[in-house]
Amino acid sequence: MALYETIAFGLFAFVTLASALGVVLLRDVWHSALMLGVSLLSVAVHYVMLRAEFVAVMQILVYVGGVLILITFAVMLTRREDMDQPSEVTT
Repeated sequence: MALYETIAFGLFAFVTLASALGVVLLRDVWHSALMLGVSLLSVAVHYVMLRAEFVAVMQILVYVGGVLILITFAVMLTRREDMDQPSEVTT
């Protein structure tokens, strides 16, 4: 394994672990979903580094493209508006 491959692996391993930790620790649902997307994309990069390109493409299409969009729609549809804020009425 060449030096640049080791550096790339270490970099993407750090990105994967940091974003997975961000998924768990962030309180905002939108930021947590964004970190989930970063984590899933960096796992796809690991698959490319292992020369499993088909698995990497399926990772992106199924998980990033499907599951993350499903989570985004679920958050959009279940989020309530704050009742403390007066609603704006246009005349």
